[in-house]
Amino acid sequence: MAILGNIIKGVIELKDTFTSEVIHGDAQKKVLRELLETAEQTQFGKHYNFEALLKSEDLQHQYSKSVPYFDYNQINEAWWHKYHNGEADVTWPGQPSYFALSSGTTGKTSKRIPVTDAMIDAIRNAGIKQVFSLNNFDLPADFFEKEIMMLGSSTDLEENNNHLEGEISGISASNIPSWFRGYYKPGEEISQIEDWDERVQRIAERAKDWDIGALSGIPSWIELMLQKVIDYHNLNHIHEIWPNLQVYTSGGVAFAPYEKSFNALLGKPVTVIDTYLASEGYIATQVRPETDAMQLNTDNGIYFEFVPFKPEYINQDGSLKQEAPALTLDDVELDQDYVLIISTVSGAWRYLIGDTIEFTNIERAEIKITGRTKFFLNTVGSQLSVNKMDAAMRDLEDQFNITISEYTICAKRGGDGEFYHYWYLGSEGNSIDNATIANALDESLKKANKNYKVARSKALKGVKVKVIPPHHFYDWNERNKKKGGQVKMERVMGDEKFKAWEDFVNEQ
Repeated sequence: MAILGNIIKGVIELKDTFTSEVIHGDAQKKVLRELLETAEQTQFGKHYNFEALLKSEDLQHQYSKSVPYFDYNQINEAWWHKYHNGEADVTWPGQPSYFALSSGTTGKTSKRIPVTDAMIDAIRNAGIKQVFSLNNFDLPADFFEKEIMMLGSSTDLEENNNHLEGEISGISASNIPSWFRGYYKPGEEISQIEDWDERVQRIAERAKDWDIGALSGIPSWIELMLQKVIDYHNLNHIHEIWPNLQVYTSGGVAFAPYEKSFNALLGKPVTVIDTYLASEGYIATQVRPETDAMQLNTDNGIYFEFVPFKPEYINQDGSLKQEAPALTLDDVELDQDYVLIISTVSGAWRYLIGDTIEFTNIERAEIKITGRTKFFLNTVGSQLSVNKMDAAMRDLEDQFNITISEYTICAKRGGDGEFYHYWYLGSEGNSIDNATIANALDESLKKANKNYKVARSKALKGVKVKVIPPHHFYDWNERNKKKGGQVKMERVMGDEKFKAWEDFVNEQ
């Protein structure tokens, strides 16, 4: 009998019984006030007169009027760079203990995003919320005695000017509570290995020693790790070595594009729980099984604003125009893409995180990630967002009985001077020719997106597709950044980067 598991599950159920439902709009007003009060005497707070702001009768509205939008480059050049010169109390009291390194999917060099002790606490609290929400998923008691494989970046953080630097997954893993360390795999020694291939090799070698009940990490890298374990032990599927694997916590990107290839590695279904942990904070987590949408962490150190994702509000580089209107949680609507803006206990203020979301349930503050502001393809009016592209990939998988685990696209002129969408799809072992897939992709996008259909009748000449092995995408990431961790493939490329990508593929 799973005695310990029953105790843990009982504590979770008891906590759920005595926890009142969060009123998300009220929680957000409280968070904003706490943020402004805490940062009132910082350089940023004095510059934007937080003291006067706090006297406003409509704090949310006055805040949006008084403080401009910032993307990373803007806030780093104006404020965050001061931390590296030894200054304190810049955008948050004191100095941050960590900087999260993130090149995202578009940057050429690593961003350095402050991570304060208050943010570490907020991330930990959000993780606890996720654990308690497991009560909603009707998991057996023995699940709570199994080990959890968290595959992120290295926990061997680099010391730099009185702070530590690393990717957010490595920072988070290095701060796990002591009571959790007995459940945490691959353990501290393996987690500190910097080289991703070496770390995964060690995981494969030790896999038989662990009783894994849950996995956590970005889908593409989790898949490669599972495949390595399967190949190393000559298995048919991962459940032959981890028979009690029941839960996969996806993070960083939408899981849907990876669902088919992920399931192919399993021997039986698992519960998939989506989470949204970014370098800037723990944004949201799925809290109930009836939906794959995630609930914003509205009461935990992050204040959210939402800008309607419309071309007239977006600059060519994906940044926001300052006149773009920002809505509060009380003002949003369903079936509308929004640019996500956050203010946090790490001293990010009205910060453009780069993601677009839509609400699936406003009362519950539940959202889905729909794409990236820089990955919105609007060349010649086609208005393709990442979620539309993802849906087209699922349509192709169903039509041709194939698996497409990665893709990238560029809109550019062809040799005839006309505009085309050039797609590279990552898929193994199919015999369908590129032209057939291109025609099917074109028809799928026409049916799903009226703006694309109009563009195809005018300035967008056509679609060109090249199917390549998925490992080219992983090798590209390794050459340009590194494997594993928070690294994600860019879905949309500009002309210059796409030329480098095509040269890379042709070299393989």
